[in-house]
Amino acid sequence: MNEANRKPHWPAMSLAEAHRALTAPGSRFEMDEVMIRGVKTRVWKNAPPTMREVLAVSRVYGQRDLIVYENDRTTFESFFRATIAFAQELQKQGVEKGDRVAVIMRNLPEWPVAFYGAAIIGAIVTPLNAWWTGPELEYGLVDSGSSVAIVDAERLERIAEHLVNCPDLKRVYVSRYADDLPNPIVKRLEDVLGLVNDWMKLPDAVMPDVKLDTDDDATILYTSGTTGKPKGALGTHRNMNSNIFASGSAIARNFLRRGEDVPVLDPFTAPQRCTLLSVPFFHATGCFAVLNPTLIAGGKIVLMRKWDPEVAMQLIEREKINSAGGVPTIAWQLIEHPARAKYDLSSLESVAYGGAPSAPELVKKIVETFPKSLPGNGWGMTETSATCTTHSAEDYENRPSSCGPAVAVCDLKIMSIEGDKELPIGEVGELWARGPNIVKGYWNKPEATAATFEDGWVKTGDLARLDDEGFCFIIDRAKDMLIRGGENIYCIEVENVLYEHPAVMDAALVAVPHKTLGEEPGAVVHLKPGMHTTEEELRQFVAGKLAAFKVPVKVVFWPETLPRNASGKILKTELKKIFAG
Repeated sequence: MNEANRKPHWPAMSLAEAHRALTAPGSRFEMDEVMIRGVKTRVWKNAPPTMREVLAVSRVYGQRDLIVYENDRTTFESFFRATIAFAQELQKQGVEKGDRVAVIMRNLPEWPVAFYGAAIIGAIVTPLNAWWTGPELEYGLVDSGSSVAIVDAERLERIAEHLVNCPDLKRVYVSRYADDLPNPIVKRLEDVLGLVNDWMKLPDAVMPDVKLDTDDDATILYTSGTTGKPKGALGTHRNMNSNIFASGSAIARNFLRRGEDVPVLDPFTAPQRCTLLSVPFFHATGCFAVLNPTLIAGGKIVLMRKWDPEVAMQLIEREKINSAGGVPTIAWQLIEHPARAKYDLSSLESVAYGGAPSAPELVKKIVETFPKSLPGNGWGMTETSATCTTHSAEDYENRPSSCGPAVAVCDLKIMSIEGDKELPIGEVGELWARGPNIVKGYWNKPEATAATFEDGWVKTGDLARLDDEGFCFIIDRAKDMLIRGGENIYCIEVENVLYEHPAVMDAALVAVPHKTLGEEPGAVVHLKPGMHTTEEELRQFVAGKLAAFKVPVKVVFWPETLPRNASGKILKTELKKIFAG
């Protein structure tokens, strides 16, 4: 909707009124109350119970394109056939309900086939970060106890030498791998499914008969912690499917706030919605908030091997893409690219993002640059199964520094840092969230679970405030963490690697401001007496142990022990000033 068509009086309906109207009995977004792990919780009454229903419904879109990747085109029917064929293959390998199946690959058409193939037979799908190093991937495989892994060629090369250290791993399927297989447990995925463009040749098979419940374990997504190794967030089918209605209800809310009727679109006659996916499937956003809702709504997802803004504009023009974004970086690059005028980007209707700090002026730039497009952002985390707040259209333009209000089935509150009292409106404290999207806890980590989850609430570690209408403003992060273009970097992890270097006496990782990425990691180190190293040597040292996005972009050498407060904690606020320019 362009500026000229917007209603002059905003809002026509309060947020509370809009949510009541959206969720009224008999409505598409009707709510119900159920007991989840002993806590009465509002849920979407009409959400699909499990991913089996999502997959089953998706088949009605037949020969419509679902996934486009370079020269590969996957239709809904070919995707369904490949998914069923892979589910049957997993069952032949002895995979049963509750077994963990890891998916470790870049965004490829094979990724969702592996994901849903495992999910519909009751396996707990464990997407691991494809950017992790071999040792990091080994940790994820061992910690989850995955018995099967599906990888691409690059990931196989990364984990090949680590397979001997993964005793639970019985079978690895690799896609797009041209060399000799490195281990007897490795099998080519093409030997099961054939090439992507040949999936329609697979037999028309029925879905395996496995009984699933909406609150059954379904996924493990790893999230780094401020201490120790990454933790696996254990999610359910309900957690994942809650996103389907979270995004749809947010769009409907905009119409009500604008004083307009919510349009009811027939997915079979309305133009197909198309999304350029530039965030990884292995993130909650890519999988839960984009892939799953797109599958059930009959949309199309266009994938890129690697983000390139001009290639993205070519795809937007060719595929008539309606939605792009993911993180603020991408929005900025589309806006500022010198070749933008060469391409027809008029199909864009949404440039939305989350997962990283964004400048308020980005909202204005999006509206100016793409007149038909509504800016949007939101807030969520792995523990909230992606979407927890949504923010778009005029609400976002009026509150550009907010991440929006909670979706209708979720609640937010601000607690004291000690966690002993709820704070009044406007005061800053730790953000707590609850709803049907909150994961069960951390895989095999009861102490970490008890510290983070309480009576249905997750303690987010974000410092925030709420205004009198319920809009959330993230102020800072209580956890020692920075976010580089949507990727969480927990400082302790990088600092621990720096401390392993023989020359380093003292080390701290802090955020270096970056216009498009939000922030990047910068290190400040103090060397041991008589020792010497260089910035490049330290960067290479970290690169040998951690994923590339965690490597400090700058290293500053401090002449003395790093500044600390009375309790011995490094004063990172002081160190950030080094990089402020």
